[in-house]
Amino acid sequence: MQRRRFGREFKVEAVRLIRERGVSVAQAARDLDVHENVLRKWVKELAADPEQAFPGHGQMKPEQLEIEKLRREVAKLKAERDILKKAAAYFAKDVT
Repeated sequence: MQRRRFGREFKVEAVRLIRERGVSVAQAARDLDVHENVLRKWVKELAADPEQAFPGHGQMKPEQLEIEKLRREVAKLKAERDILKKAAAYFAKDVT
């Protein structure tokens, strides 16, 4: 069985159904054939960050992109540092 995927528009409309039309989460879940906890999660995500909510499959929020970029940079700098340490140890050993 494959996992179902819902687009941003579907999620936003589902949350609107609950918030603006006053439909209960349980009723909306039955109508949309989605689990109640999923709908509650969508409501919470949209309330927390309406502009960046539901970025889509394979896409990250700008903050996540920045964190990933910084992690790659840290890994690169650590590798360079380790190479320099080994080179310094090699040349220090060679002098004596």
